[in-house]
Amino acid sequence: MEKTQRCNKDTNIGFCLLPSELIQNILFHLCIPEIIRMKLLNKFVLNTISDQTFIRQLNHGSQRDTWIFVYTRRWRRDNGVLHGFSNRSVRWFKIPVAEILTGEVFPGEDLYLLTASGNFLLFASNTHSGIIAVDLVDKSVRRINSCPLGPRGTSSWRRSGMKLVPDPSNPSHFRFMFAEMVNNRPVLFTYNSNTTTWTTKEAEEVNNWAYKKNNNVFLSLSNRPHESIVMSVDDGSMINPVPSILRPRMNQDAIRGCPSSVGFSRNDLESQLLHIHGDGYKVVIRLDTIELSKLKKMKSLEVWEISSNGEKWELVTKAPSEVISNKSCGVMMGCLERRLGVIRVALMTNREGLWNIIWLDYDKDKDKWDWVPLPHCRFLQGSNMAGISFSSGLTFSL
Repeated sequence: MEKTQRCNKDTNIGFCLLPSELIQNILFHLCIPEIIRMKLLNKFVLNTISDQTFIRQLNHGSQRDTWIFVYTRRWRRDNGVLHGFSNRSVRWFKIPVAEILTGEVFPGEDLYLLTASGNFLLFASNTHSGIIAVDLVDKSVRRINSCPLGPRGTSSWRRSGMKLVPDPSNPSHFRFMFAEMVNNRPVLFTYNSNTTTWTTKEAEEVNNWAYKKNNNVFLSLSNRPHESIVMSVDDGSMINPVPSILRPRMNQDAIRGCPSSVGFSRNDLESQLLHIHGDGYKVVIRLDTIELSKLKKMKSLEVWEISSNGEKWELVTKAPSEVISNKSCGVMMGCLERRLGVIRVALMTNREGLWNIIWLDYDKDKDKWDWVPLPHCRFLQGSNMAGISFSSGLTFSL
């Protein structure tokens, strides 16, 4: 033990003797959770990490990262465990979200991960039907006051119908947007953490619609066999986003009369299709049933997008066979995100209680597919899924 402590101390001293430019270059290659731990090394490293110029350079790179967060529980009332993986890391990070929540949530509170973006994760509480926002970098917690629709359990939230939008001018604040049909009318609900208030705005049908895909937020309201209802929010302004209603249709032959589902979706046993919606796109996965078993295998994966006039779904691409998983599974579900020109799909499969995660990226401009290798998800085994979400990169506050 003494020898190990002496070696660690010598290593720390040796690291601090390196030129400051080299130390900063080493830190630039680390993910934010690793840098947070480096703050505890000694005062010299803490001062280096706290330098405003260093933080600006670090944020410039890290905000382009993509994270995937997975929240699991052993049983319903236990303290859940959060794991995160970045597209430029080589391992899963176990993030002490239970410690952050200590003293802020009620004992035995039943939490479920709704969505994530930037430094924030949103959890829904089944116990008290509320929303809890967690800042992973500042390690702060805030309860969001009840939404205008009243208390909502996790089953009331549709993942493709919500969006967490960080404030670009202040990473300590965010807006949470979700779309809902109220009295058969489409309504946008927005929570602003800066003012701690909710606003509501009814969406309108539009003619001759055109949009700027990079600025618009798309929230799914419903997805029926041949027509979807999608709310488009012009998010070029933080002040007064105006929602519009789109009704893109799919060609009947393309979907062969099979129903589609919304957001975080499960495959329909009869149709052998899995539809995953998000950010104005949908992924359609065709599954083959393995003979003499209830297991399925992925046959094809297609990406569709809303047309420029908002009237139909258009096929973008079909994934090549080399990124199609040939592993059999009993259940498949997934989530989708589009950011920085890349469409990301996370697929979770389960076979006889064993979970696996597949991460695929499609760069539309380059017309290029990538399979993102993930370390073994040992933490999933024996656990119950309590939420999964893509997220933009973590950043430090200036």
